[in-house]
Parts: sequence; structure tokens; C-alpha cells
Amino acid sequence: MSQYIVLIYEDQARYATMSPEARGALVDAHNTFTKQVSELGGTLTGGGALASVTTAKSIKGGGTVTDGPFVESKEALGGYYSFEARDLDHAVEIAKLCPAPFGGVEVRPLVDPTTNPF
Repeated sequence: MSQYIVLIYEDQARYATMSPEARGALVDAHNTFTKQVSELGGTLTGGGALASVTTAKSIKGGGTVTDGPFVESKEALGGYYSFEARDLDHAVEIAKLCPAPFGGVEVRPLVDPTTNPF
């Protein structure tokens, strides 16, 4: 099994107007996703939601620190899941199930430093 990460990019401003019921439904959708990973033969190894982009700091070049996320974009990285899958096709199958109602997800292999030291 290889390791992959699903990065969840969404328009975080949309969360400000969500009803409590919609928020609860989204939490339920993420709980369902975590169960589906194992049902599809993958293994969830971690994950988490990120605090709002308003709390982000970017550090560039010579150490200059600025407020906000690195890129200017309507969609921002809001969370991630790391998991094991048989191959990239299997990882994509799993990632397609990840809830991201206000954006989308990106799936990428994690580098194994024992076989690929960059």
C-alpha cells in the first residue's frame, strides 16, 4: 500500500452562512467518508480541518511574514485526509467520495523518503 493525501479546497466564506442543519449534514458526510475509506480497502492514517484563512501566515523568500494564505484564491486549503491505497487509481476512487460542497479536492501521493529522497 502507498500513502496519499486528499487536500480539500473550498470557498470558506460559504461556511459563514450555513445553517446548523447544513453544518451537521456536512459533519455526517465527513464521518461517512472516513468509514468508506476502509470499506473500499484503504486505511485512513490521519486528517484534520484547518482554522480559517484569516489565521494564516505566509513566510516567503528571505523570511518575510505576511497575513493570509500564500495564494490569492477564492478557494483555500481547509483540511486534509491522509490514507493508504493500493495505487493512484484506488486513491482517486477514494478521494471522489470526500465531501467538498464549496470547492473540490486534490489527491496526491506522499513521497517515501526511503525510496525517493526528492
